[in-house]
Amino acid sequence: MHHQALYTAIVQMLRREGAAGATVVKGVEGFGKNSRIHTASILRLSEDLPVILTFVDTPERVETVMPQIDEMVGGGLVVVEDVHVRKYSDAKGG
Repeated sequence: MHHQALYTAIVQMLRREGAAGATVVKGVEGFGKNSRIHTASILRLSEDLPVILTFVDTPERVETVMPQIDEMVGGGLVVVEDVHVRKYSDAKGG
């Protein structure tokens, strides 16, 4: 069976659901509730680095996909917040 990273599965689900876009950023160091440091030390390969997945869309789309995200995320932090998009354009300036 082929396994994929949780962030990949979420990005693919968001794309299928018609989300405007998503970005995944992998951190170089951090810690969570258990205070265990996760780091990209040169001495070890870390598969548990902090990951931030961001997507911005309409409130309606966010509410539509959140139940799926809640089901997919077994542990971690999920934050939903209102944002004000001042400007958005594609690479062609449109």
